[in-house]
Amino acid sequence: MTMKKKVGLALGGGGAKGISHVLILEALEELDLQPCFIAGTSIGALIGAMYCAGMSTAEMRAIFLEFSLKENESLKHIVTRKHIFKWLDFIGPQFRGRGLLRVENLLTYLFESVHATRFSQLNIPLKVVASDFWSRQQVVLDKGTLIPAIRASMSLPGLFEPVKIRNRVLIDGGAVNPVPFDLLPRDCDLTIAVDVIGERTVSEKLPSLSEAVFNTYQVMQKSIIREKLVTMMPDIYFEPNVVELRVLEFYKAHEVFKHGDTTKRKLKRLIKQHLKSADK
Repeated sequence: MTMKKKVGLALGGGGAKGISHVLILEALEELDLQPCFIAGTSIGALIGAMYCAGMSTAEMRAIFLEFSLKENESLKHIVTRKHIFKWLDFIGPQFRGRGLLRVENLLTYLFESVHATRFSQLNIPLKVVASDFWSRQQVVLDKGTLIPAIRASMSLPGLFEPVKIRNRVLIDGGAVNPVPFDLLPRDCDLTIAVDVIGERTVSEKLPSLSEAVFNTYQVMQKSIIREKLVTMMPDIYFEPNVVELRVLEFYKAHEVFKHGDTTKRKLKRLIKQHLKSADK
């Protein structure tokens, strides 16, 4: 009887592209593997927390599809759905606040079916990455209340209001550590880092202001990742073939899941190859 492998999983930031993290967890389940430790940044922290708190991948898939358009629908169809009111709650502008969008209501909805409210209640240990706005340093959160930590990790400047935790003003963790594989325990048999930032189609067209801001931020994130990989490499560094989604296009979840089998096959092949070579 083979011993259970100790798997460490790092889930990176990338907005709606992070829905593909659900596919990563599904692939591990199909191989009868479960992470013993998860480190997450931004959307990776959110999905990591959902899983560590006991939510199944089937439940996560169902939640994201609930907010998604169907195959042949356009954005105008979403206004006929009851859950449009949830989305309006999520993306309603905060004219008096410090951020343009609210993330609290979506987080509250996603965590309605999750019983854990504190890190200590999680089934699997989790580290969440945020950035200290004033000191410009990484902050790793793994104690205390869960949702403020996730909100901090997802607080992309200009979109979401910074979060104050223990007298520190925190913003999106992607500013310092977009894919936090360096936080995984050293004694893992297998470490997997998932980068969902993705590539962009080359174009001569000038981007909109918002697109320029978001993509510039992701250019900087990619630079951080490249520098990290020079000094440290996880066993598997995986980049799902994510369709081109903008940061808040969660209503396109069906497009991510449509290509899920290909993504999972590729990851499972890499995992099997690594475990086979490690057992020799």
